[in-house]
Amino acid sequence: MIGSVYAWSVYTQAIQAQTAWSEATISFAFSLAIFFLGLSAAFAGRLVERFGPNVTGTIASFCYGSGMLLTGVAIHTQQLWLLYLAYGAIGGLGLGFGYVTPVSTIIKWFPKHRGMAAGCAIMGFGFAAMLTSPIAHHLIATVGVVSTFYTLGILYFVVMIIAAQFIRPPKHAAKATFSQPAGVSLTGGQQLTANQAVRTREFRLLWLMFFINITCGIGLVAAASPMAQANTAMTPATAALMVGIIGVFNGLGRLLWASASDWLGRPNTFSAVFAIMLVLLLALLGIHSPALFTVAFCIILSGYGAGFSVIPTYLSDIFGTKELGAIHGYVLTAWGVAGLVGPVVLAYTHELTHSYNTTLFVFAGLELIALGTSFAIRKAFVKTPQTSRSTVR
Repeated sequence: MIGSVYAWSVYTQAIQAQTAWSEATISFAFSLAIFFLGLSAAFAGRLVERFGPNVTGTIASFCYGSGMLLTGVAIHTQQLWLLYLAYGAIGGLGLGFGYVTPVSTIIKWFPKHRGMAAGCAIMGFGFAAMLTSPIAHHLIATVGVVSTFYTLGILYFVVMIIAAQFIRPPKHAAKATFSQPAGVSLTGGQQLTANQAVRTREFRLLWLMFFINITCGIGLVAAASPMAQANTAMTPATAALMVGIIGVFNGLGRLLWASASDWLGRPNTFSAVFAIMLVLLLALLGIHSPALFTVAFCIILSGYGAGFSVIPTYLSDIFGTKELGAIHGYVLTAWGVAGLVGPVVLAYTHELTHSYNTTLFVFAGLELIALGTSFAIRKAFVKTPQTSRSTVR
């Protein structure tokens, strides 16, 4: 449900047609929602550890459902401040609470396959665009954009409030054992608190990598539909279908890359993701075929999704699972900052140059920095014999 935020680009032109708001102004609502996601995730991570995931999940359902409903009111009354408050602040809080709730919990349920477990949970977030995009496009065409937000807001609330009641942490989670990928082990076997973790070099490097990954990916997500129409002459309906397709790869990437990280190791996985995204961002500069454009976008979005599913297990590799929910919440602040940077940079550069090429160059440069950072952080791991798997208790 909360992953429907990735279908925001489907709404932008419909909102623009009904209001006097510019592309950059509308995109800022999406950026603001992601900012509040990151801001609230740090706080929500603490609450998950203290009160349990069903409590934070319930809070998420009220915030996100009401945020969607009020977004419809904002568009109907053409009140820009209300759009920012509803979708950006209130909806963003729902995103933050809803995102942290299942991820840190599921890792504790499946300690021997943390990468796959996190990928399964986060895959749902990525798959949402596949469902939301065609449904939202159909609703906009039949009942209008305002009623679309009313309808979806009610649906999201009902599903989320029910689902939240079934999320529980496992008993004796602190005593669980887990396996490391062959060739690496947790540095010192440490179980750090959240306050200890944020003061380390490794946390800062992970934060930077996560920030770059999201800045590039979320900027492309926010403008996927209009970029496809501008660069390949897709129709709005075809572009909406493309948004749904890339949503599938956004979701699959979270599961496949996270599962692969259980065997490749988190450092190798991140390096591979950044290298692939760098090459394909440069390739998009010369691609004008709708089919090739979609394929490249799908692979890029799989790498974008990989960051979300690999980062919590990477954190548990380095800092342990003692306060993983809180540590994960802190690193998600990078998502909040990137949510402001990525879409806004893309929207303003497009309005100034009437082309997405400049932004693609900038994003490619950022991916190069992330690739270098992924090698620098490898010092957080120590080698272990290749014939055995180390177990941390």
